Amino acid sequence: MMYVGAAILILAGISGFAVVHTRDVTCQVLALGFYGLVTALMFFYFQAPDVALSQITVGAVALPLMIMLAISRIRFRESRLAERQKNARPPQPGGERE
Repeated sequence: MMYVGAAILILAGISGFAVVHTRDVTCQVLALGFYGLVTALMFFYFQAPDVALSQITVGAVALPLMIMLAISRIRFRESRLAERQKNARPPQPGGERE
């Protein structure tokens, strides 16, 4: 049984390393969700099932979901701003005087 605990800790270390060193934001959020699940598994294995349930709710579901929603909102605003700038009328020559 000691090997199972060591394997879970090694998996947590590898998944944490993957979260930090992933460059693509979407892949990083997926790695963060996986890290949350591994952390919950670690809590459950080390006899903290109440903390494991909280970790599944927050670390594996809610946090990645909030991050993805924020990223999609930022991308939507950027595309809307770019569209407004593209459709803006160019200034008329001689329209503004100093």
